[in-house]
Amino acid sequence: MLFIFVAILCSALYSLLIYICLLYYPEPKSRKAFVISLAPTYIFIILGKSSSMALTHNIADIRVNYRKHALTEDSVAGHPIEQFKVWLQEAIEAQAEEPTALVLSTVNAAGKPSARVVLLKGVDAQGFSFYTNYNSRKGQELDQHPYASLTFFWPALERQVRIEGKVGRVSPQESDAYFHSRPRGSQIGAWVSPQSQVIPSRQVLEQREMELAEEFAGTELVPRPEHWGGFRLEPDYVEFWQGRPSRLHDRIAYELENGIWQVKRLAP
Repeated sequence: MLFIFVAILCSALYSLLIYICLLYYPEPKSRKAFVISLAPTYIFIILGKSSSMALTHNIADIRVNYRKHALTEDSVAGHPIEQFKVWLQEAIEAQAEEPTALVLSTVNAAGKPSARVVLLKGVDAQGFSFYTNYNSRKGQELDQHPYASLTFFWPALERQVRIEGKVGRVSPQESDAYFHSRPRGSQIGAWVSPQSQVIPSRQVLEQREMELAEEFAGTELVPRPEHWGGFRLEPDYVEFWQGRPSRLHDRIAYELENGIWQVKRLAP
């Protein structure tokens, strides 16, 4: 905010100087020379202020010595999804911010990765489910290369969970059920947004939202668009990370081998 204020102030002063130039330098050549002579000073002020917005801390020195909890092979559940439910419940009870937020990492057909934050909307014996626009970048990448990883991070508990596995679409019935549990505005929003596509302005979205709100005004249930629905990740690897002092963290991994979950401790 300070930088914006200074930039506006400098622009106003520069405009004032140009106005003075017009009053006291009637000859065009003289005016041009005066304005050009001021430009380096103006640029220096702006660049000097923008450099003051650089990092003021050495980020290499920022660290936390974790010491809240421990994680042992004897304390974890036999199945990773059950253990995940325990940790998720504890994150919710600890009032961690956005406890269901996760980083979804995907790759395209060329193996180029991308990641974004989405929200977990279901976890059961079948896996972890979330919802999106099937035509979005992540939707297309999951259809092209149906493998992904999920990462949860709960700083309040000094915990992280990494999940890897195969991804597939949930049934249309599941997508319908979740879609109709959403607020009506979110339902209309699923129709409005051509997710991940370039649009000329925000006004395009707002205009389309008004049009669709009017179109669905007399409809009790907004229909789910075919391009919107759920995915489910069926895990074959789940790792639980617990921060510990001196960077000697606890890492317990579950790996599916011949249909049986094997529990292993990993070095931090």
